[in-house]
Amino acid sequence: MLRLVLASNNAKKLSELQALLAGLPLQLVTQGSLGIAEADEPHHTFIENALAKARHAAAASGGAALADDSGLCVGALGGAPGVVSAHYAGEVAVADGEDREARRLRQDAANNATLLAALAPHTDRRAHFISTLVAVRHADDPEPLVAVGRWPGDVLTAPRGSQGFGYDPLMFIPELGATVAELAADVKNRHSHRARSAALLRQMLVDAWHLSP
Repeated sequence: MLRLVLASNNAKKLSELQALLAGLPLQLVTQGSLGIAEADEPHHTFIENALAKARHAAAASGGAALADDSGLCVGALGGAPGVVSAHYAGEVAVADGEDREARRLRQDAANNATLLAALAPHTDRRAHFISTLVAVRHADDPEPLVAVGRWPGDVLTAPRGSQGFGYDPLMFIPELGATVAELAADVKNRHSHRARSAALLRQMLVDAWHLSP
């Protein structure tokens, strides 16, 4: 059984990846559970940030690690918000007595407003969510596994739906006839960018790391 350290403290991301990689002989644990601090993400690309996070977790844990870097890319904006998707509007200030969830909702609203303003002059509203997964056997692994999943759609002019988070209310998926925020969680998880990158990574873990189910 391989222990694979997830370079994240996000419980939802852990649960999602555990389900997507279920059946393989590995144990996925968060870096936080091992007392590992989060890595810096100074780079301009998803792959560089994911690799930096994976190598950091691998070095600190002394073993294999997995990292994800994801966001929204809009063609008309040259790929923005890109790696700063989570704080496209700049980080909102902490309000007195505000819990983490309330702050996240305000951050999401600010990011969505900034995106709509940036896209206002454009007629091309095509975009895609992207998830880049990187796995390394150790910190100096010369052959990291890299899996990229893209989920295309169109950015609406106003939000729709109450599920999900982030840009989900603005991202319309033509093949499903709904925004991501209008999809049930199980439907989203079957079609999402992370589901697509995890499917690719799963096959790589079997082929390159010989982790047969």
